[in-house]
Amino acid sequence: MSIIVENLSYIYMKGTPFEKKALSNVNLTIQDGEFIAIIGHTGSGKSTLIQHFNGLLKPTEGKITVDGVDVAGKQLKDLRKMVGIVFQYPEYQLFEETVYKDVAFAPLKQGLNEDEVKRRVYAAINAVGLDESIMEKSPFELSGGQKRRVAIAGVLAMNPKFLILDEPTAGLDPRGRDEIYGFITELHKNLGITVILVSHNMEDVARLVDRVIVMNRGTVDMDGKPSEIFKDAQKLETIGLTVPQITHLMKRLKEKIPEINDRIFTVDEARDEIMRLLGRKTHD
Repeated sequence: MSIIVENLSYIYMKGTPFEKKALSNVNLTIQDGEFIAIIGHTGSGKSTLIQHFNGLLKPTEGKITVDGVDVAGKQLKDLRKMVGIVFQYPEYQLFEETVYKDVAFAPLKQGLNEDEVKRRVYAAINAVGLDESIMEKSPFELSGGQKRRVAIAGVLAMNPKFLILDEPTAGLDPRGRDEIYGFITELHKNLGITVILVSHNMEDVARLVDRVIVMNRGTVDMDGKPSEIFKDAQKLETIGLTVPQITHLMKRLKEKIPEINDRIFTVDEARDEIMRLLGRKTHD
């Protein structure tokens, strides 16, 4: 199962004085089970791209298929069962009287029987790390982080094969951010679900994903492992991005400690490198 993007271009308000080309000849393949980040400056095309993955937008030119289903076709119901998108601040879309009803809304719309809906709701609530005791509570009584998790559970209850998250931790404190990414990582690891993360936080990208796609002016500018992408700090800066802050720190340390490895992109890697040097000096 994969998402295949072929020669994709998209023009907003085509044929009007406000016409704007948002995507230009994009080609990429996302394989089953990957954990990917799509990054880019504001206006780079990343949000436009992900909206094509479940048919919210249709290509102006080119083609996208998801597990063989053409997003420009008439099989949108099948497509949206496979591809779930969680947009920024999804808790603003909560509307039902109880958490259970909110999470059950989409599966019920799929025509599933009550037993299957119940199974999916409980599985989704457990997957996002919430206690089942909240099922009959109003979602509006919950904390911000809990609301966010309920909203994500509503997407998970559709059993998507691809989970797309557009800035899923925006506005959350560090604890809430860690909780969200904790269960997303578990979902990817335990269920094998393909995760596509859109984020401006380079630290999160560096420590979480296996592959980074860099969008710039409507095209795929870079595509590779985090270590490959973030080693080219100068190029990233020319397109309005940066490397993780820990990398800047390690480069400053290298001015004082020449033997330190400054190709470090996560806090864990920095800790290990510093401990390695301390251990070597103690041994010496």
